[in-house]
Amino acid sequence: MFRLTENEWEKVNCNLLSDSMPSQIVIASTDRRNKSAPPYAFTEHGAVMLASVLRSPSAVQMSVMVTRAFIAMRQALSSMLSYDLKIEQLSHKVDQLNAHVEEILHGQNNINQLQSQFNNEVALQIEVINDALDQLREKKTEPDNPIGFKVQRQE
Repeated sequence: MFRLTENEWEKVNCNLLSDSMPSQIVIASTDRRNKSAPPYAFTEHGAVMLASVLRSPSAVQMSVMVTRAFIAMRQALSSMLSYDLKIEQLSHKVDQLNAHVEEILHGQNNINQLQSQFNNEVALQIEVINDALDQLREKKTEPDNPIGFKVQRQE
């Protein structure tokens, strides 16, 4: 059994009990203790040792209740750690999914760039073909040179 320091008592009150404590603690109810002083606390091992020393029926009953409280606290802590692990695993999966989506989007951007370049090249080739067709469609304004001899008329 030990008395909590003011700092430890504040942490307990704020549910921020640090891992530097040797074990979980049991604190006497606020009805039966001096509220101006930090409470006494038992470690799990101290509660078991106290139960082995005290032999009265009420002491045995209290030691059973304290032991059950420690078991419940250990189970709650274990489930919290399990949830932390699951959250970490989910976070890792989300990170992997995010990386995969980024890769897909990067690939899509590359495809869009290639498609844009292809469309530009096709547009240029179509323009060249249209220019060539326009030149073929134009009628020549100069008469074609006739084949053969030219006869000059005299007047």
